[in-house]
Amino acid sequence: MDRLEARLDALEGRLIAHRRLLAQLLALSPPGLRAALLEWLEDREIMPDGQEDPGALDPEGAALELALSDEMRLIHGALTTAQETSGQETKTY
Repeated sequence: MDRLEARLDALEGRLIAHRRLLAQLLALSPPGLRAALLEWLEDREIMPDGQEDPGALDPEGAALELALSDEMRLIHGALTTAQETSGQETKTY
């Protein structure tokens, strides 16, 4: 494994750890706050670009925005799963 791959793996591991922590904190929040956060996350799952065709975007130019919307989707999914399992530890990747 070269240095770049090792750094990318380390960053991915940190991101997963933060996502798990955030999902667990949200899962332990009061129901009203959780519902508001779910709605907020849901609003941010789709990049507000005015485009209905994802192929119409230049993937390199929109990489950050696409990563942000993808991360919001993953956190939303983790919170929804945690809510459904009510109290079990949330694991997301």
